[in-house]
Amino acid sequence: MTIHDALAALGVHDDTLSSAEKAQLDQDGFLALPNILTPAELTAINARLAELLDDEGERAGIEVHQEAGTNRLANLVDKSPLFLPCYTHPRVLAGIAHVLQGDLKLSSLNHRAALPGQGLQHLHADWSGATKPGEFFVCNSIWLLDDFTLDNGATRVVPGSHNSGKAPRDEMENPADPHPREQVLVAPAGTVVIFNSHTWHGGTLNRTSRPRRALHAYYTRRDQPQQTNQSTSLRPETIAGLSEAARTILDV
Repeated sequence: MTIHDALAALGVHDDTLSSAEKAQLDQDGFLALPNILTPAELTAINARLAELLDDEGERAGIEVHQEAGTNRLANLVDKSPLFLPCYTHPRVLAGIAHVLQGDLKLSSLNHRAALPGQGLQHLHADWSGATKPGEFFVCNSIWLLDDFTLDNGATRVVPGSHNSGKAPRDEMENPADPHPREQVLVAPAGTVVIFNSHTWHGGTLNRTSRPRRALHAYYTRRDQPQQTNQSTSLRPETIAGLSEAARTILDV
């Protein structure tokens, strides 16, 4: 099955996103889609993540990345069918496909929770080196499992920076500092924010007493390596339980 056929089978069509939504992605480099996850899905996913964190302990997230001041989990495609919507939802895939011009595969599906008093990241892009405007290699989606607020470590982004041809250090002495044009992604749980991963972004400081939880479904062009090699990381029974379209998105 081709990626074009897989996207169509999963409900991705030219009008799955509106012209205004596509224009915002092009201009700003990010787009918030409300009400992608239901309250029941949020409850079930958060419960499964808590189980995984307890089960994996100090090894949690080790397949990809461990980060001080956060709870991390990786390879989530293999760890519950609850995560299936996070790489097959048509509205989200439509946004990813728009950024990557229909040439996509899932690179990784991970969990990151900024812990109280932690979570601040330097502004960064998820690609090294400059690209021409419109020539993009990676695109991410943040699945908000808690409300993102100004106080709890929500992600900040710099609108339009995906087209700058620059890295944050090219115009900032310290990329951990606030950027004069940054916006903090404030939105309720259940929202998914698609963002062109060439857009400068980073976590902010969690000044509350609770972790701020999110999933990151990260995509790359099909000619690029995956952050998590799905074909070697997934159990045969996981692959067998997926549709052909989902397997194509995963490149397995």
